[in-house]
Amino acid sequence: MDLMNMLGGMLSQYAGGGANIPAGQVETHFDQAAQAVPTSAMASALSAMFNSNQTPAFGQLAGQLFGNSGGGQQASMLNALIAAAGPAVLSGALSGGNLPGLSSLLGGGAPRQLTPEEAAQVSPQEIQHLANHVQANNPSIVDRVSEIYAEHPTIVKTLGGAALSVAMAKLAQHATGTGA
Repeated sequence: MDLMNMLGGMLSQYAGGGANIPAGQVETHFDQAAQAVPTSAMASALSAMFNSNQTPAFGQLAGQLFGNSGGGQQASMLNALIAAAGPAVLSGALSGGNLPGLSSLLGGGAPRQLTPEEAAQVSPQEIQHLANHVQANNPSIVDRVSEIYAEHPTIVKTLGGAALSVAMAKLAQHATGTGA
């Protein structure tokens, strides 16, 4: 599939980073790209966005996405974080005192799958702390969260034009074959 032809060259505007594209236009372009690219390409673009030095830290972005997500996506992200943490890392994160909502849900017990209703009891700030802690111990969590939100690109738009521009630049690299 030739993404550059399919998207009418729109992605070429982002090959240099897309710095001069108005935020509203970035969101429109992101919508178009999200409908046209494979989910795997979107996940790769989101991973690049999360790892970029041009965007806030992964934990901050994860907390923002969590706060803007519905119960199903919240549960998916939280369960991915818990699974990636594993018992030892999760125990360390819980003992830090920054995760009161999650601590009360897990009751100090072993990690388990949480429901959307339970996930809704956890604050975005707790997700930020947990995401930072998990990423420090298991960097692959960035790819897992990217896969989750590649399925829900509308929520990604809540991160704003700067973050979307980074993702679009990665999609442009993918489309032209110049990126990894």
